Amino acid sequence: MCERKETIQVKATERKVATREAYGETLLELGRERNEIVVLDADLSGSTKTKKFAKAFPERFFNIGVSEQDLIGTASGLSLAGKLPFASTFAVFETGRAWEQIRQTICYSHLNVKLVATHSGITVGEDGASHQALEDVALMRVLPNMTVIVPADGDETKQAIRAGADYDGPVYVRLGRSKVPIVMPDDYRFKIGKAYTFKLGRDVTIVAMGIMVAAALEAARLLQDEGIDAGVINMSTVKPLDEETLHNASKKSSLILTAEEHSVIGGLGSAVSEFLSGNNPVRVIRIGMQDSFGCSGPSGELLKLYGLTADNIVKTAKDALKKL
Repeated sequence: MCERKETIQVKATERKVATREAYGETLLELGRERNEIVVLDADLSGSTKTKKFAKAFPERFFNIGVSEQDLIGTASGLSLAGKLPFASTFAVFETGRAWEQIRQTICYSHLNVKLVATHSGITVGEDGASHQALEDVALMRVLPNMTVIVPADGDETKQAIRAGADYDGPVYVRLGRSKVPIVMPDDYRFKIGKAYTFKLGRDVTIVAMGIMVAAALEAARLLQDEGIDAGVINMSTVKPLDEETLHNASKKSSLILTAEEHSVIGGLGSAVSEFLSGNNPVRVIRIGMQDSFGCSGPSGELLKLYGLTADNIVKTAKDALKKL
């Protein structure tokens, strides 16, 4: 666990990158470095950005079509043949339509398959509730042998994809559609199972994943301006959870607040609550989708509608601190 200075320090950049774009670039780099890597897609390579790999290495790219169960079965077979498969499609299709195949074929057999899903959460936007995966982390973290990663920005995505390629076993990486700000420091080094602590707050520490890390950092700055000592942890590996970092946060902070672009049922908030309740009980407030589907609309407006903003994190934290 690496704690920063007493004030939140964030990269001074306005650069925004979609995590799916970072995935496509990194996949292309890995393809040049490792001949055993193969890539599969369910007819969405333009959206998932696997098309970059497909153009460079057509003999190692397989478009399975709109057949997600076949996507998983074929990836599993390639893994057993000594290849390193990356299988991609939208998160709602990969984890939903093919859940049984992921369970029975990949996880039960502990196959070295990497599932990298894009277009997760409500920031899919106008595609609406049918395409907005809000339960994918829950579906993946419940599976034995599965590692679950949700990068905060494009730079962390690049490192996470490389770490996943080096890891022996099933990995699920959750990526988004929209561009998000770069928030991780230049000297940051991603490691599976390790969170990054920007700062621990005496009053509240916000534990966030994915796009909500940027919102958590903004909220922490706003809280500090009001004299509330707030910290932020980027819990980009949801499974295995960094229990040491959580334990340290619970010892220092009066309140733990989780933030995720996912249902509060079964996601990051659940994982944090499950660990802390049995080890070092502290009040935990979960910000995320409150047992509801999303709807169609611009991604920014949807984040406001469902309270996935820095302003709502601030309000929630202040209200909870008054009750302690």
